[in-house]
This record gives sequence, C-alpha cells and structure tokens, in this order.
Amino acid sequence: MDATTPPPAGAAWYRQAPVRLRPYDPDWPARYAEEAELLRHTLRGSLIAIEHVGSTAVPDLAAKPVIDILAAVPSLDEFPAVIAPLEGIGYVYTPESEADDPSRRVFRKGPQDPATFRTHHLHVTEHGGRYWRRLIAFRDHLRSHPEDVAAYLALKQGLAARHAGDPARYTREKRDFVREIERKAGIPAG
Repeated sequence: MDATTPPPAGAAWYRQAPVRLRPYDPDWPARYAEEAELLRHTLRGSLIAIEHVGSTAVPDLAAKPVIDILAAVPSLDEFPAVIAPLEGIGYVYTPESEADDPSRRVFRKGPQDPATFRTHHLHVTEHGGRYWRRLIAFRDHLRSHPEDVAAYLALKQGLAARHAGDPARYTREKRDFVREIERKAGIPAG
C-alpha cells in the first residue's frame, strides 16, 4: 500500500465523509499560512520545513476543503516529541495511517463528526525523503501545467459524481493519474 491507497474497510480513523468538491477558494492559501504559522510556533526546534500540498494548494483546482500540510522533521526517530504539542493545538495523531506509507505520520484536525470534512491534514515526514519529494513534485507539476490541472479536475469531478458515498474508491481511482503526474515530474515508481 502507499499514500494513494485508501485504508482497509472499517478502519476507525478513516473518515467516511461524502466526497463533495468545492470550487477553488482563494482563501485556502491564507488558511494554510495561518495554520503554518501556528505549527512553526508550536514545533519550533523540531520543524525543518513546511509546505502547502494537495489540491487546495493548486490554483483553479476544485477540492475537498481540507488543507493538506506537509511538515518535515529531522528524523522520524524524533517524531514522538511532536505528538503532544500537536495534540495541544487540536491535532489527532492517527498511527493507523502509517500502514499505507510508513515514511510519514498523519494528524487530522477538525470536527469529530464522521460525516463532516476535517479542516486540516498534517503529513509529517523526513525532509527530502521519497514521500516529501512525491507530494512536492505533484503539486509543483500541477501548478505549472494547466492542461494537467484541467484533466485532474475532470477526473475528480467524474469520480465525485460516481463515488460521492465511497471516499476510499474516489481516492483509489485517482491513483493512476497521480502516478502518471509523478512520472512526468521525475519521481520514479516504487
């Protein structure tokens, strides 16, 4: 399994909120910047880099209104030191999510109602590692290739229309497109 593979059915930590895309919101970068500042303050001394990733980081791309944040720590060996500070600002650590990619740790923030979108997903990894490179390359490729943004938007809209009630399938069926963009961006498979 990898970062584009949804969790097994019944995984308690996985939110089964219906897939509802929103048109690109120009406030998403500001929401990221505000949260990034809070994270920099909270994790001072542990944080090497922080980036806005995912669909909300790509202008003109519709998305689920969840701000994806990629944060780098010096080493995952030092990861336990960030759990309590992040929980103190409302993040919930989901160690179960490591099953689909052991090179990252995931926190979620926002309403606990499973039918409601979270507000933020925080992906913690090592700076420069494969997971870091994949997410940055995917975002940067889309930011500079409007034709691929249009293709991704059409794919997401079609999948959301067909699989609104099955977020795991929505995610799974985007996998080939994501892998193709990663290939174009120079990230080798694997």
